[in-house]
Amino acid sequence: MSKLKVNNLSCQKGYNLLFENLSFEINSGEALRVSGPNGSGKTSLLRIIAGLSSFETGQIDYDSYKLNSEKYKLDFLYLGHLASLSPELTCIENLKYSSLLEGESIEIDYSLALQHVGLENYENDLVGTLSAGQKKRIALSLLFISQSKVWLLDEPFSALDSNAIRIIEKRIDEHCNNGGICIFTTHQECNIKNLKEISL
Repeated sequence: MSKLKVNNLSCQKGYNLLFENLSFEINSGEALRVSGPNGSGKTSLLRIIAGLSSFETGQIDYDSYKLNSEKYKLDFLYLGHLASLSPELTCIENLKYSSLLEGESIEIDYSLALQHVGLENYENDLVGTLSAGQKKRIALSLLFISQSKVWLLDEPFSALDSNAIRIIEKRIDEHCNNGGICIFTTHQECNIKNLKEISL
């Protein structure tokens, strides 16, 4: 069983202290919702855990792996609140590129991943022609091909309709049921099992 433990973590941006002495732990099979007002440090927390941002004090332990070690990075998937997509590439080209960046090396059915999020007829459409919600779905289709054990999702439900939200909630539940861990931020109500919550 994997465990992620955050101990006495503090984060400061410029002269602004976002949070301090933050401690929590989460185990395989659990999801953690991070809530709080805008500017409280929710995105910064996810980026710190992902190894993308620095912090002032504290410690992050994930099993026996050191933060930012190669083995640590392989177990983590970070999806920011803005989809990192190229408007000049098609949906499936973007998905292929994103999966390569995440280090996925297994045989992947990209069309099926897009189908899971309701984009089965958009494989060859240029991303620049799509709506914000459709772009969000492309990014979230990574959740259907990722082999990472820990998902860090920043506002995964934003720009989604109610049906798409239910699809992603179900996918998070499936991931946790298979022994995964999910930490996400959201301003919206959600229906996810084995859910813990912290507020910044």
